[in-house]
Amino acid sequence: MRNVLCLVLLVPILALAAGGTRLVTALAPDNGISNSAPAVVPAYQGGSTIPPKALVGTLDTIGGTTYDWWTNGPGLRMIRNASGFGVHALWMYSTATSGTTFDDRNMRYNYYDFATRTWNWIDPDYMQSGVNVFTHRAGYGNIDYDPTSGAAIVGCHYTGTGGVTPKVAKDAAPGAGIFDYADAEPTLGVCQWPPISVGQNGTISIFPITAGYVMSYSNIATWPTYSAPITPIEPSPGFPTHNVAASKVSGNVCLTWEISTDVPEDAYMQTSTDNGATWTSATQIPTPTAYGGDTLTAFHITSLSPYYDNNNRLNIVANVAPQVNDTVYIIPSQIWHYCPDNNPQWNHIHTAGCAPANLQAAVGYNATYADRPSMGQDDDGHLFVAWEQFDSANVEPITSRLRADVFVAGSNDGGITWAPAVKLTDAGTSSMRFPSIIDLALEGDPDTLCIIYEIDQIAGFFVQSEGAATNNTVVVQKIPVDSIIPPGVAERPGTTPMRLDAVARPNPSGGRTMISYALPRTGDVSLVVYDAVGRPVQTLASGRREAGRYSATWDAGNAAGGVYFYTLTSGATSITRKLILAH
Repeated sequence: MRNVLCLVLLVPILALAAGGTRLVTALAPDNGISNSAPAVVPAYQGGSTIPPKALVGTLDTIGGTTYDWWTNGPGLRMIRNASGFGVHALWMYSTATSGTTFDDRNMRYNYYDFATRTWNWIDPDYMQSGVNVFTHRAGYGNIDYDPTSGAAIVGCHYTGTGGVTPKVAKDAAPGAGIFDYADAEPTLGVCQWPPISVGQNGTISIFPITAGYVMSYSNIATWPTYSAPITPIEPSPGFPTHNVAASKVSGNVCLTWEISTDVPEDAYMQTSTDNGATWTSATQIPTPTAYGGDTLTAFHITSLSPYYDNNNRLNIVANVAPQVNDTVYIIPSQIWHYCPDNNPQWNHIHTAGCAPANLQAAVGYNATYADRPSMGQDDDGHLFVAWEQFDSANVEPITSRLRADVFVAGSNDGGITWAPAVKLTDAGTSSMRFPSIIDLALEGDPDTLCIIYEIDQIAGFFVQSEGAATNNTVVVQKIPVDSIIPPGVAERPGTTPMRLDAVARPNPSGGRTMISYALPRTGDVSLVVYDAVGRPVQTLASGRREAGRYSATWDAGNAAGGVYFYTLTSGATSITRKLILAH
């Protein structure tokens, strides 16, 4: 730890003020702050272009954009697995190459259909791939799906008659691209940057903030009606650092935010167990012991990403930075995982940095050396975290900004320990920005992770007046999970489940459901699906099992729609849960 302290104290060039870690006025146009017109910059003249490539897995190019700035604070959910239906993907879209108004800006959508194994909207000109979600100028949104129908649900903000306000779109069917809209303006008024998340019963949580950084919460339990806002949610973050996650297996919802005005910068969360109807008080999230000595640990504005896993456990991933006195430094940056059910609750994932002499340029607006982590899992309960990380020696000569790559790490013991990070990309003369990992890996042998991100041809944002407009590809990288956590790696000793548990996902199901179950002790086990009157429909597991975590699939394609129950029995203990089949 003393080495960390010495690095921070001796290298002031790495600090916020000099290195461009964050400019709190670095907000894209229409957010209450006017930016000057982007500079007219000639095309790259630094030599031959080195194409970007995937170091692991394969790439699907699903769209394109010139709007190269997707979020001011933490990374938002931009890709979702609607199990049994397909993959929903979203990005910020424009084709503008000059000016600051971006009149065609929109949230752009594409869909991978499991039935056809293709993306719905692919054009030879990738800038034309995908479809616009909204009928007018919109932006700064994210995506989820309805757990019953599997159809996409997209949030955004747009300029209404009174100012910027949230809007939510719901697709007619998975991948249809025919959207209905819920307008928040009459209920929520002027507020913006509204992350959304959809819970088990289909309630849509919306968590916006005003230009003055006053946060509020609303939800849509019955389409298209917004609930009266709960506001203000305090303490105020002083910047749009807020995020939201809703559980797909319970009524739990979690709000997170970071206080950019604190020294060091603190983090808070607020939770609900009834789909956002009532809330606990705001609770400060404890700080991980990332640094020592006189070096404080500061959460970063790009930091907090909440996630409920299939076992209904709350997980939060964060990137933290070293702070000495009032100065935040960009290296070494660390990625950490928080879970209240773990002991310890905070566990280290990754440290990113370099020798100070090797840091050849700044990271740019609203960034630290490794930031914007997001989390997903696979059907075996393994956790995965992806983030963007800069390369200290890969400099864009036009803008003097470092280029970034995408990294991922995995855990097979609920986040207690993490395998070494895997570098997924080689950026070449591009920059890989704003990665978002899928919430649930695609089922297979092995399962497949998907990560969506932008390949920015010139590092440094056109939207932020740092560089020229370029046609940037939007890609989904598909990675076998066993390339992140090799097969045969044993579970960490001491991670035997503490209680008997079983969770079906998706639930409601469109015909195929994965039931993950946990056994705290070795013994005879049965997992049986029953119909509504108690008749056994199918036995999914039977026989002796070692203590541990397992999964079984119920293929209910020939079963009638309705209410079913699944019962897990281990020795003398049983649990029964409801499962809804909606064909």
